[in-house]
Amino acid sequence: MSENASQATIGARESLRNSFLSSTGGLLALAMASCLLWGSAFPCTKIGNVLFGIASSATSSQLLFAGVRFFVAGCMVVVAMSVMRGRPLLPGANDWKAILCLSLFQTVLQYGLFYPGLSRASGVASSIIEASASFIVILLAALVFRQERLDARKVIGCVVGFAGVLLVNLQSGGTLEFSLAGEGLVFLSTIAAAMSSCLIREFSKRHDPVLLSGWQFLVGGVVLTAIGLATGGRLQPSRPAALVLLAYMGFISAAAYTMWSMLLSANPVSRVAVFGFMNPVFGVVLSALLLGEASAIDPLRATVALALVSVGIVIVNRDPRARQATRKGERP
Repeated sequence: MSENASQATIGARESLRNSFLSSTGGLLALAMASCLLWGSAFPCTKIGNVLFGIASSATSSQLLFAGVRFFVAGCMVVVAMSVMRGRPLLPGANDWKAILCLSLFQTVLQYGLFYPGLSRASGVASSIIEASASFIVILLAALVFRQERLDARKVIGCVVGFAGVLLVNLQSGGTLEFSLAGEGLVFLSTIAAAMSSCLIREFSKRHDPVLLSGWQFLVGGVVLTAIGLATGGRLQPSRPAALVLLAYMGFISAAAYTMWSMLLSANPVSRVAVFGFMNPVFGVVLSALLLGEASAIDPLRATVALALVSVGIVIVNRDPRARQATRKGERP
């Protein structure tokens, strides 16, 4: 096959991939799969802390656990994509700046802040604060990165979706507490996560989003592991199930973030970010099923909350300008 023919084939595959990613069906399938995986991380983290003997106040061990998890995730992405593409998924010299920048915000800062904050904050408050990342991503994309416009439709969609998150997390008459060392750190972690979403959108214009995904996990995982070990962190798996769970949590990060990155590379940020409201909804439901907390969920409340989140997603994704831009293959 000639070089021109080979490039034409690659270009056709790339066009077909972007067409699927920007379609309503492709966006819905991959975004919901990502959110389902991320939602399962909430109960799995709690189960992992038990299986690895990590106390709620043992921040060093929590960071070590996170570092190993993300290192495993990076290895999964790099190995799997190397096999699928028939060549090593290795970064070039011009990729490293983007990889280091992404690993700083997506892995090191997000989880370096989230784990210590979560140990001092309530699960309800943390879930609600995490959901605010969808707001922050859209605001950053519009006001800082200038990747798209902020309009009333997007704001209304976010408000409706966030109302669903509040409803599923708050009990009647419930109140939320806030401390800088707890909820404050969780909020800062959501800002780091929002930054990473905008950065992957920006970097994907010039770099392979899958390569960035795998290698930023590897770099971030090494950094978090080093911090955890240097500060006295320890992992003590109590039985083989602990290692199986660790592998699954690595898969969560590898699969979910790779799919999310691919969607961000082919869609306006707001179309993808609004699906983030599903993370805490899935987290609450899966926690009830896996941790035996079903009695804590009111079925009617959960149903209404899911409906609100779904309506918010529909409102944002019915923006005609966003649909027209993606159909034409334009970047907003």
